[in-house]
Parts: sequence; structure tokens; C-alpha cells
Amino acid sequence: METEKPDQETPPTDAVEARANTGADETATLLAKLSEKEAEAKAHYDLFMRERAELENFKRRMQREKSEFLRFANEPLMRDLLPILDNLERAVNHAQGSGNGQSLVDGVTLVVRSFLDTMEKHGVTREEAKGQPFDPSKHEAMAQVEKADVTPNTVVEEYRPAYLLYGRLLRPALVTVAKAPAGEQSTET
Repeated sequence: METEKPDQETPPTDAVEARANTGADETATLLAKLSEKEAEAKAHYDLFMRERAELENFKRRMQREKSEFLRFANEPLMRDLLPILDNLERAVNHAQGSGNGQSLVDGVTLVVRSFLDTMEKHGVTREEAKGQPFDPSKHEAMAQVEKADVTPNTVVEEYRPAYLLYGRLLRPALVTVAKAPAGEQSTET
């Protein structure tokens, strides 16, 4: 005895198949998107690795160029100094051949002038200190002498001149500085 159950809902097979197909289609779509994203991620990773290698090569190349630049940075200066050396050698050779020492003095004077011109060409200037007020940022005092006829703290003698490289002190001047005589110092204070 079978009794039929009233209106028990059994889904139609077409609907079940439709849902199954929809799920399968959705899964296939998701798998396709996943494989697409994996390929995209792999492409980005490859691009990253190439860029990273290129950056490392660039760093090595820049380091090599920097060391090469520093190694040969003085080349223009050295090239300009070579004629001065040639002139010094000519002056010495000429002085050895003649008995007169004046030709050596004249030759060396010309070489010194040429040397100073070359240094100026490369930004080095000479600064005279004699007669200037003592400046500890440009002068190095070797001695003090009492001088009544000179203002105290004035440079009265220069042993070695100061040189500047584009306005920056390259070497201070060695100088003697004037000070007031002992009798005058006590009356001024």
C-alpha cells in the first residue's frame, strides 16, 4: 500500500541540472580567473627580478665610474703642470751650460709665474697677509714682535703665503704679528 504524499516538492531535474551547471560554470570561471592571476603574478615577479638585477648592475656601474672619476679627477691639473716641469728642466739645463746664474734666476721666475697662472686657472689663489689685520681663520701666528709704529694685531712678516681654493682656505699663512710695546700695553688697559 502505497500512499502518495500530497504535494511533496521534488525539484525538477532540469532545475537541479541547471544549478549543477551553474556551480560548475562558476567553478570553471573562478579557476580561469585564478590561473590568470597566477600568470599575472608570475609576470610581475619576473619583472621585479629583472628590475632588481638591473638596479644591482646600475649600482656596480656607478661605483666603478665613481672610482674611475676619482682616480683621474686630477688629470687636467696634471696635464697643465707638465709644461711647468718642462720649463724648470730647461732652466736647470740652461743654467748648467752657462756660467751666469742670472739666466737661472730669470728662468725660475718665469716658471713660478707660469705655475701661479696655472694654479689660478684651477681655482687656487694666493692671499697676501703682510699689512693685514691678524685673522686666525686665515693666518697661523709663528711669533709676536713689539712694534710701536704698527697697529697691534697686524701682520708684519709673512713666512709662507695663504692659498684659497675657490674661496675656501687651502693653507693658512705663517706670519709674525705685531703687538704693542710693554710700556704701552699697561696704559691702554
